[in-house]
This record gives sequence, structure tokens and C-alpha cells, in this order.
Amino acid sequence: MRSFAIQVFVMLTALSACLASPKSSPPKPDNAMNNASHPNNPYYSRTDTTRLDLPDSVWKQVLSPELYAVARHGETERAFTGKYWNYEGLGTYYCAACGNELFRSDAKFASTCGWPSFFETVRPGSVIYRPDNAFGMARTEVLCGRCGAHLGHLFDDGPPPTGKRFCMNSISLDFEPDKHEKATAQ
Repeated sequence: MRSFAIQVFVMLTALSACLASPKSSPPKPDNAMNNASHPNNPYYSRTDTTRLDLPDSVWKQVLSPELYAVARHGETERAFTGKYWNYEGLGTYYCAACGNELFRSDAKFASTCGWPSFFETVRPGSVIYRPDNAFGMARTEVLCGRCGAHLGHLFDDGPPPTGKRFCMNSISLDFEPDKHEKATAQ
């Protein structure tokens, strides 16, 4: 009976997160744009795609406590609280843990679920997938293809052309605006 109550609670929480919410203002420019902005993380690179296989103790030292909890232990930020859930800037999204290129803004769509959602990745292999049966739900976990950081989950309710919804945690993402966007913002 307790298992059923937990399942009901999780389903109600997920449904309430999918209710529409007013748009917030765009996030302030992210200082985490390149290696220089990640002084405590020598593994962060926007160009190196070599697979990282580091012990948890290293990640705990180089990531913020909040990012560590999500990226390394699969926690989830609350819906409608992340800086990118309704952000509409043009540019590229990277893994906040290692700098791996993940998504382009032209694959982002407004899903109203409270987390940034994309219908496709930037390239094959940029993410990997793992079955996730936690909380009595059958889902597909999305991990960074370079460092294995937890990014979010994949669902089959996205828009064409893929029908996929990559539902990501904002904290697991870094964003770099296109050069045109940077010039316009100044």
C-alpha cells in the first residue's frame, strides 16, 4: 500500500509540474562559458570529446554541491525553477559538468513541463541512455556522452520531426549564445 501511495504522490507531482506557468525573464549571462570560467574543474572542455571516467571523489571536488547532487546522484531540480526552462536565447547548450556539446537552441521547444526541453541532440553520441525504473515508473535516463552526468529524462511526447522530449535539468546545462546574440545583447 505504501508503494502505491508513493507512486500516486510521484504522478501527482509530475502532473502539477506540467501546468503552464508565466514566463520569467531571461537568465543573467552565465559566467560558466569556458574553461577559464571553471577554474576548479580542469576536466571542463568545449572541444575535447574524450570519454571521462573519473571517480566520484573527483567530481565532488570540482562541481558545486548543487550540480554534484544532480549530475552525479541523479537528483532533479524543482520544476519552473531552473534558469533555462523558458529561456529563448539562440545558441548552444553544453554539459555543465564537462563542457560536452549537447543541444542547439533551434531544437528547444516550450513543453510547459517546467524544465528545458529539446527534440534532438546536437550529434549522435553527445548523450547516452540508461533505463530508469525508480519510483515505479519506466523512464529513460539521459546522461552526458562524455562524463556520464545525469541530465534528465527522455520521453516520447515531443514535437515533430522526432517526437522526442529531452527533459533536462537547467543546472546540468551551460549555455553559450550565438555570436550574433552576444553582439545584440551588448
